[in-house]
Amino acid sequence: MPQSATPSATAATLDAHSRAPGPAVNPGELSAGVLGTADIIFMVVAAAAPMAVVVALMPMAFGFGNGAGVSGAWLGALTAMLLFAVGYVRIIPHVRNAGAFYAYIAASIGRPWGLGAAYVAAFSYFALSASTLGALAFFSEQFLESVGGQHLHWVAWAFVAIALVGWLSYRRITLAAKVLGIALAAEITIILLLDFKIVHDVGLRGFDLADFAPRNVFAPGLGIAAIYAFNSMIGVEGTAIYQEEARNRTVTIPRATYLALSLIGLFYVFTAWCMTSSAGASRVAALARSNPGSFIADRSMVHLGQPGVLAVSILVLSSAFAAVLGLFNNAARYLYALARDGVLPAVLARTHPRHHSPHIAGLVLAAALVVVFSGAALMRLDPLVNVATALAGLGSVGLMALLGVTALAIPIFFLRRAVVSLTCTAAPVAGGLIILAATLLAFVNYQALTGVDSAIINHLPYALIAMFALGMTQALWLRSRRPDIFARIGSTRVEG
Repeated sequence: MPQSATPSATAATLDAHSRAPGPAVNPGELSAGVLGTADIIFMVVAAAAPMAVVVALMPMAFGFGNGAGVSGAWLGALTAMLLFAVGYVRIIPHVRNAGAFYAYIAASIGRPWGLGAAYVAAFSYFALSASTLGALAFFSEQFLESVGGQHLHWVAWAFVAIALVGWLSYRRITLAAKVLGIALAAEITIILLLDFKIVHDVGLRGFDLADFAPRNVFAPGLGIAAIYAFNSMIGVEGTAIYQEEARNRTVTIPRATYLALSLIGLFYVFTAWCMTSSAGASRVAALARSNPGSFIADRSMVHLGQPGVLAVSILVLSSAFAAVLGLFNNAARYLYALARDGVLPAVLARTHPRHHSPHIAGLVLAAALVVVFSGAALMRLDPLVNVATALAGLGSVGLMALLGVTALAIPIFFLRRAVVSLTCTAAPVAGGLIILAATLLAFVNYQALTGVDSAIINHLPYALIAMFALGMTQALWLRSRRPDIFARIGSTRVEG
């Protein structure tokens, strides 16, 4: 049997066109050949919000997970994601579509499954965008009061952020990539500065390789730590969403996928190890559990002083905004892909005549955010406790499930083409099984993700099942009533 898939002549022709510089020629298409490897890395890593992960999620993993073994848990999650990526990049030459999960599952398992996955993906990306926006609005209000003594209601901050995100998504994608690149560079710089200051202060002898030993990694609480570790890397799979806008996509997308995962994963592993070494392996869990919200600020005060604490506070805001923008762009491209395939109203498939952005889809999502936060303000909900908490876990579980299903769908795609190899079949199966196990843990321990006792919030994952069922039902209806549209589901530019 052949050991790897060979792209068809049609795919090669498409690659030649994707390498051509300049905007897309045909109306209704995204800009072709405008994003390089660095641009795509900025887009997807910024969506993962590394600063927000370190400040908000990592202390929870320390406090309620496996303590000193957290850095090992992150290393395990990175390994699983890289196994997934090995197969993920192999399918890219065969499926060129802005709805990555959607197109891959449709081409592998079937169109009804693909459409169900598409609805879950779009819903999850939007939920995470709204969740992060709620946290951004809350912390912006708090920051202005603590630093300037002024008060501006959180909903005003939310509307300002929605306007900025809507404007950036309306413009050419390269502008958003530049904004995200600046924000990402700043947040990574300050965390690495803290990390290296810890290395200087603690010394190399303070870093114990026993933190990666099985007895520490597989300690009680590993399941909880794994939830946060996988949650922190959600969004990195979005490299394929931008393949229609990438330069030389068959080279750029795989390179961006591997680099983004490796850089962000190793960043988390190193930072977790630094925090463990700073607090002490025997004390890190207790310190983080006592006050997870101030754990990183306390480490910053110890090693960087008050200026470091202020810098972290500011860059948490820029990190949150970058994440909102990256997740928003992902959701907009899912709506665009579904509309282009005839599943959603055709108006959502329109692109701007000059910027070649999916501007109608972006405007619809911006309007949806306005509705969500207007409703939250009218009902006097807390943007952090009610909005952010409710939607964060929902989007995370949805995307974790899709990662796992996609990983298992990739071998099916290649097996149907008589292709069996380590990269096309074995690696994605191994990664997918690990990711699905983590997804099950997240579903069972959902309250650990939300941190609240609300029965309504902790039953929100069932909405994901409803969205999947809606997509499958629509696909089955289209198969019997509109077979022409059914045939287009997920098949846009599928090769081979």
